[in-house]
Amino acid sequence: MKKWMLGAGLLLAQLAQAGQVSVHDPVMAKQGDTYYLYSTGPGITFYSSKDMLNWRPEGRIFPGHPAAAAKAAPGFDDHVWAPDIQYHNGKYLLYYSVSAFGKNTSAIGVTTSKTLDPRSPDYKWEDQGIVVQSVPGRDNWNAIDSNVVEDENGTGWMTFGSFWSGIKLVKLNEDWTRPAEPQTWSTIAARPRPAFVKDENGAPEEIEAPFIFRKNGWYYLFVSWGLCCQKEKSTYHVVVGRSRLVTGPYVDKEGKDMALGGGSLVVQGNAKWKALGHNSAYTFDGKDVMVLHAYETADKYLQKLKVMDIRWDSAGWPVVDPADLDKYQSVQK
Repeated sequence: MKKWMLGAGLLLAQLAQAGQVSVHDPVMAKQGDTYYLYSTGPGITFYSSKDMLNWRPEGRIFPGHPAAAAKAAPGFDDHVWAPDIQYHNGKYLLYYSVSAFGKNTSAIGVTTSKTLDPRSPDYKWEDQGIVVQSVPGRDNWNAIDSNVVEDENGTGWMTFGSFWSGIKLVKLNEDWTRPAEPQTWSTIAARPRPAFVKDENGAPEEIEAPFIFRKNGWYYLFVSWGLCCQKEKSTYHVVVGRSRLVTGPYVDKEGKDMALGGGSLVVQGNAKWKALGHNSAYTFDGKDVMVLHAYETADKYLQKLKVMDIRWDSAGWPVVDPADLDKYQSVQK
């Protein structure tokens, strides 16, 4: 095993102080009989599991910096943010974000591999470079927190964004590595931005981490409102809207457009768990699940992996049971 994998494994073991998997911004994929979990961390940390409960640390995706990271985001500190994992045209695509914290000096890149199995002879991530980039003074949006959804015609669409002017949607080219030309962009979710806030200031529009999930003819747009990463002061929680079209408009249960501040609550924290958010959602073997992180109050607000069943109410809206926060306890092997 390479030295960098050994070092990353030691770091991951130190992070999991309570025996659970400690992750931020988790996403998941299944190849064969194995689940793979990816999260924010040095070089993107990842795990494997046969049951979505017992997880084996697998090291990091990037042994060093992504090729374009230092140039795109001066101040980048080796923590690669907010991955998204997709399968398209016979390859896995792992999208990632690089940024200086609290700034929109940011970029979303993508790397590809034929397999997710690090023990396969075909395992090799090949960086494809930057997909989109935000530049302070030019852009009033932030190129982090990406998710790609495939529409009913097989076209890929990337949604992304954090604070500033909200959540964007851009149509991708055929291999899902660059915006399609001519470029098609829109804002699909936002929160009110007060007048006369300087462009370089992202606050106070607390919205980020979009994820679009297709189900029964609907596109469901999950986003996180509030503040993460503030320990006991964290206010992160998940809201949702839906649309019949991938391009929106996405409206909440009251019919309010998410681009105009709409969003219906899905799940929020309680006394035991804070900062629930940056979720993803999947159908595995006919079962719908929400994957997210939560801070455990009793463990000094250390972030923990949570996997919660998604049920659907009579009107077709997603429902999760807050009791699942205590029921699901991951195990790091």
